[in-house]
Amino acid sequence: MSELSQPVERSGILSGGNWIIDQVKIIDVYPKHEQLANILGQSQGTGGSPYNVLLDLAKMGASFPLEGAGLVGQDALGEFILEDCRNNNIDSQFMSVSPGSSTSYTDVMTEKEGGRRTFFHNSGANSTWDGSDIDFSKSKAKIFHLGYLLLLDALDQEHPEHGTKGAALLAKARAAGFKTSIDVVSEDSDRFGRIIGPALKQVDYCILNEVEGSKVTGVKVREGERLLKEGIEETAHKLFELGVGELVAIHFPEGSYAQSKDGEKEWHGSLSLPKGYIQGAAGAGDAFCSGVLYGVHENWSLEKSLLTGTCAATACMSDPTCTDGLRSLEDCLALAEKFGIGEDES
Repeated sequence: MSELSQPVERSGILSGGNWIIDQVKIIDVYPKHEQLANILGQSQGTGGSPYNVLLDLAKMGASFPLEGAGLVGQDALGEFILEDCRNNNIDSQFMSVSPGSSTSYTDVMTEKEGGRRTFFHNSGANSTWDGSDIDFSKSKAKIFHLGYLLLLDALDQEHPEHGTKGAALLAKARAAGFKTSIDVVSEDSDRFGRIIGPALKQVDYCILNEVEGSKVTGVKVREGERLLKEGIEETAHKLFELGVGELVAIHFPEGSYAQSKDGEKEWHGSLSLPKGYIQGAAGAGDAFCSGVLYGVHENWSLEKSLLTGTCAATACMSDPTCTDGLRSLEDCLALAEKFGIGEDES
């Protein structure tokens, strides 16, 4: 093959979408209306799919390029995000500042016992980001990861050709030579089919949790508290039917499941964590996503990709913020040796 006819050598992950600052508050109990809860601790952390995923990959020591795309406000939080990108070698050439807008933030109320979270979100500058500032021809990344759909007002709007503007952006990335990946936000609504459905036709890698998968496909995945394995497999099958091209990965408290387009299937249990290990579950889904994308980028097996996602999520839960618990890939994987595979006992 001549040099001129060889395809572009692609490497790296470009991730666009929500850039958020989380104000994490550890509380003793989630109060009923007109009742009081005590704030036991407070910290500031990262939030939003691209911010968390790219920072997790940086902390794990990914050797490939990391690029961010999105919109921040003209304020101190926006300056913090851009500085954080520089400090972690995340290329911010597709990051823009919106004059007069606030940077998106979320108050994360995290219960001390078990790490359950409740979110109070201000969309800020994220609400107007539509991806039009991305020049895909200026990136040689291999994967374009977009998140969170359902929390990007401009991209969740209708598009005459592709159904939604988010789907159109994914199609544009594909046309430029990228593999595409999505994550969605968990919400109690009936918008999943209308907004996620069109996007799936433009997605190579779909990574979400069992509740989100159920809402997109309509497949029942739990009987009370019990996970229905056949429901998880059917959810993956339905996601392929809806258009996913290459991989579906579904995570849940008990573990994770992945299926490839050629029918390869892999189940993986969560780690058997001691009581008191979990300091918060914020960001665990994004950490799982980062581990799976690490594996996909490096052409690892489904088993190793799920193990990496599981260990990254486990590391994340050692800290109440979304990314401060992450560590090197070697140290993340060592958690599986330390705790073993099994249901979470915390």
